[in-house]
Amino acid sequence: MKILWVKTDFLHPTTRGGQIRTLELLRCLHRRHEIHYVAFHDPREPEGLARASEYCSKAYPIDFQLTDKASPAFLVELLEGLFSSTPVSIQRCVSSAMKAQIEQLLHKERFDHVICDFLSPAPNIPQLESCVLFQHNVEAVIWKRRTEHASDALRRFYLKRQADRMFRYEGAVCKKVRKVIAVSEDDAALMRDWYGVPGIDAVPTGVDAEYFKPRSPVPPAIDLVFVGSMDWAPNIDGIDWFQREVLPVLLRKKPDCSIAIVGRKPPRAVQQLAETYPRIQVTGTVPDVRPWLWGSKVSIVPLRVGGGTRLKIFEAMAAGIPVVSTTVGAEGLGAKDGETIRLADSPEKFAESCLSLLDDAAERQRLSERALHMITSLYSWEAAATAFENSLTDPHGGSR
Repeated sequence: MKILWVKTDFLHPTTRGGQIRTLELLRCLHRRHEIHYVAFHDPREPEGLARASEYCSKAYPIDFQLTDKASPAFLVELLEGLFSSTPVSIQRCVSSAMKAQIEQLLHKERFDHVICDFLSPAPNIPQLESCVLFQHNVEAVIWKRRTEHASDALRRFYLKRQADRMFRYEGAVCKKVRKVIAVSEDDAALMRDWYGVPGIDAVPTGVDAEYFKPRSPVPPAIDLVFVGSMDWAPNIDGIDWFQREVLPVLLRKKPDCSIAIVGRKPPRAVQQLAETYPRIQVTGTVPDVRPWLWGSKVSIVPLRVGGGTRLKIFEAMAAGIPVVSTTVGAEGLGAKDGETIRLADSPEKFAESCLSLLDDAAERQRLSERALHMITSLYSWEAAATAFENSLTDPHGGSR
């Protein structure tokens, strides 16, 4: 097959879950298909374009820099978002240059499939009705949950407006495209219900278990580890909830508990945790997350907001450490509470789940061994890529 793949970023440095999923799928697909890849190119990150040949036959970079969220220009975008009918997260990705490049390719080349990877490139793709939307999240769910957990009335007002607009925009795109592919049956079912789009396909999440397998026994030096991009709102909210609600309970019972927060671009509020609590490390970007997983006793996923599936959970399982997560954090993965994961939604239960595992090496081993068996037997990237191929070629699947 000859596939045109459109995304808003190149895939290196690989620091976000959506990048990991796309990268691993495309590495498999590229071995047997011709992939043409269109994406925004940030000159400040030349590695992205330089390594594109690892997963595509030809790359088409579009010079474009998303507005820095710490800049005054981003504040202007947020204010403009009060008056635009398009969600601000979509509007900031509109590019006439990307649209022109795609129009040129569609006129020049004959593609078997056009993939819109995430919702954000959608306004730049002409003829959406012939496109396949690859939805890593149900975007409106994220905005709805952010609204529910907003810290004040002003934020709640703004987020509610964005959630409503995202619901309308996402629904319109899902109805217009040729097919929608979700990353879990949970997401597929929700989009069928919310948007009235029948027959949405779902492909499983994968993990490279061999890559995350410890090379040699590593004695844990850290009690709890969180791995995730710290410039993503759901991760910021999760760490904020953890430090406000869970951490005081933990420290009352285990004052020497050590915690590592591993992920790129932590905001100032997260960095200050390391200044306030000597046993907390905030790393920022690291070249390799595996040593942090291998060197920790328990992986935590304290998310209250999110959508899609969390690759960080499968990666921790592959690294051989048990996971404590909220129910939201583990959505769509098929992990069972008490068998392959510990699920906890209240601060007290989350803290108790962490403490009981920290105090019981045998239970940590039992839980991690069952989780490792689950992912190695059911969740490979090759299986996910095959499911993606089957969805593209199945005339009876999809939303049309």
